[in-house]
Amino acid sequence: MLTAERTVPTTCPYCGVGCQMDLHLQDGYIFRVSGRFDNQVNYGNLCVKGRFGYDFVHAPDRLGAPMMRASRDAAFLPAGWDEALDHTAQRLEAVRQEFGPDSIAFLASAKCTNEENYLIQKLARGIVGTNNVDHCARL
Repeated sequence: MLTAERTVPTTCPYCGVGCQMDLHLQDGYIFRVSGRFDNQVNYGNLCVKGRFGYDFVHAPDRLGAPMMRASRDAAFLPAGWDEALDHTAQRLEAVRQEFGPDSIAFLASAKCTNEENYLIQKLARGIVGTNNVDHCARL
């Protein structure tokens, strides 16, 4: 049996419940996941997605940086976070100025924590000025 070189505590990425889990790593790769018993969220229990659904972490086609393109016809290229966020903010502001705040909508997710979904709606309502906030519960 493989023994963990390192164990990393984390939160399950599959829904907003916030189940606590340990990732057991060997040579930088996750080889096992176990529930954490020292919390009141899941008491060490994990659903099948939380227990076995970690292959995506090491997927070769997973994005590692923001991707941007110079024009609609150009290829996507890696960009820095500051550049990508500045560009997104500028484009959102341009759309809001030209078409009004209700031309923009935000889509939250059940895979986010309650706190992250709260921040999405605060951004939508408090900064952009729209109530167009929805979410998809499909996992």
